[in-house]
Amino acid sequence: MTDSALANGEEEPLGRASYLIEGRRVLLADLVNAGLLAPGTQLTFWRKRSGDAHHARVTEDGRIELVDGQRFKSPSTAAAAATGRGPYDGWTAWALDDGTLLDVLRQTLLDTAAELPPSGDVAADGSAARHARLKEARKQADADTPITLTVRDLLGWWGASRRGYLVTEQVATELANHGLSTVPDFTAVGIDDRVALTGPSGDTEDAEEKAAEQEPATGQEEPRTSGAPGPGTTSGDEGEGSEPIQGQTVGNLPSALKGVVSVASSASFEEVFTKMRLNGYSQLPVLNGPRNLRGAVTWESIARARYADAAAPFADAIVDAHAVSYADHLIDVLPDLERFGFLLVKDQTNQIAGIITVADVAAEYGATARPFLLIGDLDRQLRRVISEGLDLAEVITLCDPDGLRKLSSFDQLSYGDYQQVLSNQKQWDRLKWPLDRRSFTARLDELREIRNELMHFNDKDKAGDSAIPMLRNMIELLREHGG
Repeated sequence: MTDSALANGEEEPLGRASYLIEGRRVLLADLVNAGLLAPGTQLTFWRKRSGDAHHARVTEDGRIELVDGQRFKSPSTAAAAATGRGPYDGWTAWALDDGTLLDVLRQTLLDTAAELPPSGDVAADGSAARHARLKEARKQADADTPITLTVRDLLGWWGASRRGYLVTEQVATELANHGLSTVPDFTAVGIDDRVALTGPSGDTEDAEEKAAEQEPATGQEEPRTSGAPGPGTTSGDEGEGSEPIQGQTVGNLPSALKGVVSVASSASFEEVFTKMRLNGYSQLPVLNGPRNLRGAVTWESIARARYADAAAPFADAIVDAHAVSYADHLIDVLPDLERFGFLLVKDQTNQIAGIITVADVAAEYGATARPFLLIGDLDRQLRRVISEGLDLAEVITLCDPDGLRKLSSFDQLSYGDYQQVLSNQKQWDRLKWPLDRRSFTARLDELREIRNELMHFNDKDKAGDSAIPMLRNMIELLREHGG
């Protein structure tokens, strides 16, 4: 199995590809089990600016025990509990008595796994090559020259072309193990948007203060993204809330972070007319600086201001506008979108970086619905050809040989059952189709993967778009040869 299998929802085999930890985030216990960290080792979290020192020790079961007896699997959670603040990257916060950071031991563990001799397994050896790539990315991030690339190119490191659940989880895991984050969060923006691969802050207090300084543009509380260590990042720790964002976000809409045309509050009506007409816009945000949202102006607000007073100043046409984070879940902002008709979008630095409208959301949900309708039709067509052309008793024997499912009709068959039946040479021959069984069932399996992603709402990049011709062709073939 290759890395590309991961993009299709298959599990990567164990071996070097698993980094000795079964493909999950490195835990403190892994360092203990590998002999890199001894139980009883004293840890210190020095806060450079304040001079405070927080102490802990490593327990026998690979946890961090604070002086008050609290125990944590996650270094970051332990750091936050010790200070009562945060968030922190605990792997670069806690150090041994000789100054060695836990992150250094984590990288040693990964290097040991990656340096194993080539196994001949394509997935394992591909993961070793990816390890070298991620190490270089971390090196550049630490040098403050982070690699920037599109989300699409980042996924390509894993042999993937879209963000299904499994590959998203794998990408987040391996980034976290290398102490890397994406800014902005790679799960919350468009697939062709660019992200930077950044490492942990050199001073944990720097990140904390930076987060505190980034006040929302509208005075609202800034939503946090997927338990990240700071606004707009993918978390570098395995602690609670660090899973990649699932479901559609505002930033996944094409227009969300594509820039925005605006005017200042000192603008003239002539400037507004010109910009709105040239761009075909129905509204413009009014900004006095990229983070200072003063409101918006629309054709309706202009008409109202001029109707009330033909000599009204431009300020009278400014109405309230609402800004949301690119990482907000799309479904959560729909009430505000309905109320305002449009929403401004803040990027990871709280700058107004785009705008979304009702039309954008309608197009998004329309694109999402199309493959669902086709999948439903495919399911009906498969059930029809099997029920009309094959014997129920034989089908039940194939699909439920032990009788555990108590199948009694064709209506109880699942998509997997369709594959099971049509993959059977005897049943295939009964259909008398002038088609190649292997090619037909291989396409069924491709559509099964797409179906699973869509039905579990795990597909951020609309695999259904590329699948629509595949679905339509399969449905037409079934109609033609299924009678």
